[in-house]
Amino acid sequence: MGYAQLVIGPAGSGKSTYCSSLYQHCETMRRTIHIVNLDPAAENFDYPVAMDIRELISLDDVMEELKLGPNGGLIYCMEHLEENLDEWLTEELDNYTDDDYLVFDCPGQIELFSHVPVLKNFVEHLKRKNFNVCVVYLLDSQFITDVTKFISGCMASLSAMVQLELPHVNILSKMDLVKNKRDIEDYLNPEPRVLLSELNQRMAPQYEKLNKSLIELVDQYSMVSFIPLDLRKERSIQYILSQIDNCIQYGEDADVKIKDFDPDED
Repeated sequence: MGYAQLVIGPAGSGKSTYCSSLYQHCETMRRTIHIVNLDPAAENFDYPVAMDIRELISLDDVMEELKLGPNGGLIYCMEHLEENLDEWLTEELDNYTDDDYLVFDCPGQIELFSHVPVLKNFVEHLKRKNFNVCVVYLLDSQFITDVTKFISGCMASLSAMVQLELPHVNILSKMDLVKNKRDIEDYLNPEPRVLLSELNQRMAPQYEKLNKSLIELVDQYSMVSFIPLDLRKERSIQYILSQIDNCIQYGEDADVKIKDFDPDED
């Protein structure tokens, strides 16, 4: 059985930086992971690229030949990837053994994980190839400056969860850049009544019923929660990795090592 992280999130949320830091952390731990680039527009990498979608198709070539803009060109590239899952992707995956751990660095166009079925079909292909997959959804912590943006981030994450139907670990990235961390802490364990009160203050009275429904969705079903990630702290990266490993059952098939111990003394 193989293991995989699908790293998604809005553009600029720090996905590639997360992948780079994760690779360095695992290298320090003498643990092997393989980073896969799924962004046909990417140019520079701070990590070794194990697989690269640009070997299949390039955004620049698509824009030049088909006269498409950046967004339309990227969707075309991802749909081309979808058409080549049984050929290009399968051939690339055959280079890895059952216990290998892959991290897929995805593009940031939100439609790819909200309603366009490309990534859903991509992960279904991975599961058919006997991979346990977890989605890692990154949201820029600097985006969470008030309750309206927090709810918006929750809804975007929930949309991806419903679309992809996979275990999710939601991360607030760039915590090292946040000046007042108390403002963020209020949204890590939010109090529903406080959120509703703040939401009603910021929006017109006719939206009160909608606000109540949104808060109940976030609170009662406990479907969306975020873990802060500070890349300056190794323990923060390790905690995130342990949460993901638990979701995909990484290491559970490994041989159990029994630690020697001295017999109890009378």
